Amino acid sequence: MTSPRTGTADGADARDPGLQPERTRLAWRRTTLSATVCAVLAGKQAIHGGATASGLVAACLSALVWIGFLAVAHGRIQSLGAARPAQLSHRRALLAAACTIAFAGFAVAVVL
Repeated sequence: MTSPRTGTADGADARDPGLQPERTRLAWRRTTLSATVCAVLAGKQAIHGGATASGLVAACLSALVWIGFLAVAHGRIQSLGAARPAQLSHRRALLAAACTIAFAGFAVAVVL
């Protein structure tokens, strides 16, 4: 009997990924682009009207968060090239979530 998931008679762990890895790769790239835009705009807004100490600290923190998110995204994109990509580790998922929350916090701080 063939396995409906793998399509093989012996139930071997064959994988037909279709376009799912490509969609995931593109999603990470779009998210990275969004994070880049957020970091640039936060840095620009932080030093708008003159470079103050708090503005420079905010711009540096924004760049640091961007680098962290970029590292997570790059690692995930690289892992998608394997036949069976490894799951996103809890540590990397937590780092991606923390970077996203930090970007939201910078946006609120810049507006206020």
